[in-house]
Amino acid sequence: MDQSGDKHYISLIIKGDTASFAILVDRYKDMVIALSFRILQNREEAEEAAQDTFVKIYKSLSRFKGDSKFSTWLYKVTYNTCIDRLKNKKRNLLLVYSEYFEENELVSLINVLDFLEESERRLMIKNCLDLLSAEESFLLTLYYFREHSLKEISTIMGIKENNLKIKLLRSRKKLAAIFKAKLEPQFIGQYGK
Repeated sequence: MDQSGDKHYISLIIKGDTASFAILVDRYKDMVIALSFRILQNREEAEEAAQDTFVKIYKSLSRFKGDSKFSTWLYKVTYNTCIDRLKNKKRNLLLVYSEYFEENELVSLINVLDFLEESERRLMIKNCLDLLSAEESFLLTLYYFREHSLKEISTIMGIKENNLKIKLLRSRKKLAAIFKAKLEPQFIGQYGK
């Protein structure tokens, strides 16, 4: 997207040209809906979250300083809107706690994953990520699959880097516990004891 073009339209909107906001919405609506869907896992809710996001953006556009790209700011507002929706609805997401997960168990899980075909591995990882909370899944996706730095994720999620490291560690442990629970029955059934 053209950042200088975004600044031009933002300037027009702030001066009262509300029709210019439709141009920004058209530019970014697909990105906002896709991100919302990844977090909320429901198309209708994602579309509602996208509408809420654009309303928030419109109302606070005059506070956009331009320190970052407009798309980065929009990404952050979208994320926060979706997380707020999850908190407000108090969804019962499956949380797997593994405070005492042994390192040797983690190594054996990695070895089992090596035996899986690439497509099976991707599907297994996606299915396991879906069992985490939206925040945990989003965090692990940004860090491992989108390869964002801790600093970038900290900015996007509005979490201090030290807290982010702790959340990342806990999320990895939960994901590892889910892998273990899903993989053990599969491989015991295939290979016996």
